[in-house]
Amino acid sequence: MSAIEPLIASAVEALQRRDTAACLALLARAETLNPAIADIHLNKALAYRVMGDFKTAIACLDACLAIQPYHFLALISKATLMERTVGRKHAAEVYKNALKIAPPDSELSPALAKAVQAAREALRHEALNLQAFLRAETKGLRDQYADEPLTRFDEGLDIFSGVKKAYLQEPILLTYPRLASIPFFDRALFPWLPELEAGTDIIREELLGVLADPPPEFDAYIQYPAGAPVNQWGELNHSRRWSSYALWLNGTRQEDACRRCPKTAALLDTLPLMDQPGFAPTVNFSALEPHTHIPQHTGSSNARLLVHLPLILPGPARFRVGNEVRDWRMGEAWVFDDTIEHEAWNDADEMRVILILDVWNPALSSAERQLVTQMQTARNRYYMD
Repeated sequence: MSAIEPLIASAVEALQRRDTAACLALLARAETLNPAIADIHLNKALAYRVMGDFKTAIACLDACLAIQPYHFLALISKATLMERTVGRKHAAEVYKNALKIAPPDSELSPALAKAVQAAREALRHEALNLQAFLRAETKGLRDQYADEPLTRFDEGLDIFSGVKKAYLQEPILLTYPRLASIPFFDRALFPWLPELEAGTDIIREELLGVLADPPPEFDAYIQYPAGAPVNQWGELNHSRRWSSYALWLNGTRQEDACRRCPKTAALLDTLPLMDQPGFAPTVNFSALEPHTHIPQHTGSSNARLLVHLPLILPGPARFRVGNEVRDWRMGEAWVFDDTIEHEAWNDADEMRVILILDVWNPALSSAERQLVTQMQTARNRYYMD
């Protein structure tokens, strides 16, 4: 054991007795032996903090961080003292850096857990203050362009201020580069949507027939095998609380289902569904039981988009993609990128059912679509050996 360690231990004991003079004297002796020990400067900061000399305490913490830039306790302490001395606005960046390297909540002592929670609250309040300031500063110019679509700007301001996070594409399987991360796509890119929406009553009538006679053949939407990590899907794994009935599945037409829903099948044949043998299209009725939540998740490939058409809406039902939350409305379909984090709620007292189908991302050319399909087919063949 070096001579420094007993000096630091004695200094900590002195500080616990609130004998700051003895603490600092011991630390000064340790510092003459080796000034490049982070804990010397950390404990000096604690002593000066007890004495109410916050400015000197911050200087000591800076000395500690110069030796160990990723010292969590030094960072969180510095941020706390900065908030007291120069204000939360100037402490925010230090709080952010501290939280980036904070241990998991389960590993924090009660005192540190309280400090971490206070840091999160400080950042939340500071983000709201900055959001309000930015909105006020840009209001005049924004009002000049009130007739233009500015949803993207509004979300950008919220992300810039820290109130919201930026949601990006997170495909589970295929990330196709240079595709814009767009939660809900412009309807104008899909001129056939009105044709699909016009068939709502016909599709719904055939759906009701499937539900009524014979017993419904809906399968659990989530089906992880035994032993697989289910993560957020524990409650819904193999559960009929979220179930589906497929008309097309991974590029294969489900003949029995299409015979039972002939008008729906005929309508689907007129639509530009994603065409990937072995992969797409997949078209199904998706049923969500009352008061059921589909947790946040992402889809497999940003080369495709999903279309939702509501068919049974007994009450309030919500859907979130990224930062945007929408309510389903009968007769209205939307197209979204399911590789952006999304989730759904059925807040009603009865079952909610929608039609889901997949289409190509319109940014892909015909050549790219063919090549992506061949690439995915080749990957499957690679793993068959």
